[in-house]
Amino acid sequence: MTSVHRQIVDIVASRTLYDESYLSPESHFEAELGIDSVIFESILATVRERFALGAELPAGLATIRELVDAVEEALAGAAAPAPAPAAEAAATGDPLTEAVVGAAMRHTQYAREQLPLDADFEGELGIDSVVLVSVVADSARALGLPDGLAGTVTAPSLRALIAELRPFLDSAAAVTEHGADWDGRSMKDFVEKRDPDLFAKARGFRSYLRGREAEHLYWYGMPLHSRCGSRALILDELTGQKREFLMFASNNYLGLANHPKVIEAVCDATRTFGATHTGSRFIGGTNMLHKELERRLAAFKGRPECIVYPGGYAANLGAISALVKSYDTLVVDKLNHMSIVDGARLSGGVRKIYQHNDMADLERILKRRDDRSGGALIVADGVFSMHGDICDLPQIVRLGKEYGARVLVDDAHATGVLGERGTGTAEHFGLKGEVDLELGTMSKALAGMGGFVVGEPEVIEYLRFYSHSYVFAANIPAGVAAGLIASLDVIEAEPQRVGLLWSNIRFLRRLLVDAGFDLENTESAILPLVIGDERKAMEMGRAVRARGLFCQTVVFPGVPLGDARLRISVTCEHTREDLRTAAGVFVEAAREVGVLPSAG
Repeated sequence: MTSVHRQIVDIVASRTLYDESYLSPESHFEAELGIDSVIFESILATVRERFALGAELPAGLATIRELVDAVEEALAGAAAPAPAPAAEAAATGDPLTEAVVGAAMRHTQYAREQLPLDADFEGELGIDSVVLVSVVADSARALGLPDGLAGTVTAPSLRALIAELRPFLDSAAAVTEHGADWDGRSMKDFVEKRDPDLFAKARGFRSYLRGREAEHLYWYGMPLHSRCGSRALILDELTGQKREFLMFASNNYLGLANHPKVIEAVCDATRTFGATHTGSRFIGGTNMLHKELERRLAAFKGRPECIVYPGGYAANLGAISALVKSYDTLVVDKLNHMSIVDGARLSGGVRKIYQHNDMADLERILKRRDDRSGGALIVADGVFSMHGDICDLPQIVRLGKEYGARVLVDDAHATGVLGERGTGTAEHFGLKGEVDLELGTMSKALAGMGGFVVGEPEVIEYLRFYSHSYVFAANIPAGVAAGLIASLDVIEAEPQRVGLLWSNIRFLRRLLVDAGFDLENTESAILPLVIGDERKAMEMGRAVRARGLFCQTVVFPGVPLGDARLRISVTCEHTREDLRTAAGVFVEAAREVGVLPSAG
């Protein structure tokens, strides 16, 4: 295999995530590899950059061999500079190094020369803990190492990872012991479970899940049989019993989901316009109410234009992947929501991860960014959904301006909560108009469905044509749009709802802190009770439910292993009696399972 062939296979593998062994010279890009025109253009752009080709490559290249031949011909006919030297890892010949670097390439889309061994996984390579699990698992399988390694490795770089795996390569006797009376696995153990039968992982997880459910530790997805207010009737599908719970797992922060004006607006519009429209915004899916909703959201947020997506997840996926390309850089907080993580992966851009709310680390990354790589976008949650703290938006905006990066803030849990009017993080910090893009979801405080992005007209217009999750997805029903407009009416007519919400937040937070709980640095309607150990967190969640209160038990992948917690959501509908009762329940449950010391 020639050097050109080697490097082109690397590029194709990094852009498609195919194993290199699958990429034969005669592999047809479209018919065999499923590479569409968009990905193919990305491959060609990378090839031209890698080999410093001045001229365009011929049209109609259909196979890897044809692409290799075309590049070699172009290099032979021009005094082109030599290709960039391969990274240290490429020339070692060490099987362990090759296995780890190859796995990293497949799971990050980086080429070999973009993976120096000493580069920091998060800050320089943008490899988070989930991707690292996949890299380790892939490497372990290639080398015949134990499967359990994937959940234990914490190396900060490729070199450190190789050193950490070396003892296991020398000795195959490493076995993970689980207690006889406790299944010590977590959901992390099923992330990379390979088998010739694609569904084998599902069978393994099902067995694990049934065990957790039998002990009433996993209680996810139980159906409500009533409206969800400060209380809700929930069916425990494990026992077949219905029970009313004091509800602290709802994001209905301003109590609008059950507001009569909102419900009436949904019903009236549905009667007028029907259940839905069965179309995307471009093809039969735009109703007059959608236009009005976008106008109202832009006015509420104090920005010129707004685009509405089918969901908040779709908004992050669509906006990030439309704006960021393979030659651009995405700089993200370590604790950002998974929709931001997936938007980054879909974009194909270079992802850099700064330590949570660490502005010195963010500046370090921005300083070291290669200016030739294109543009840069900094993305951060306004309120971090599992921690409740707020991003340092003033510093993010300052650094964005200083280093020529655009800024997107995700206000999913900030809209309706932060700021005097509840318009979000920018208002909270007095930065209206200073943030390039503000993104939000309408399924929380706004009591509907959908997501949105507000910003300058030319950017919003671009998103309408290049966000796949907007162009190729059906829109929210007109009835939902009408309900959201009514929610905005109520927020603007009853600003005291935001004040009542904050009164409740401060009251419960004080009770929980005084009781000895660790609430980290929460400054929002999300109050985390940090426990750490998954088993204790699940057992405390069970003890809380047994006392008639429901809140979220958060384990991996919602948070990293060792960071398990209970997540409490406060609303303006909670009474002082509700809050005192909740605090008492949490204290009793914590003492029962050993999270807090026993009374006396």
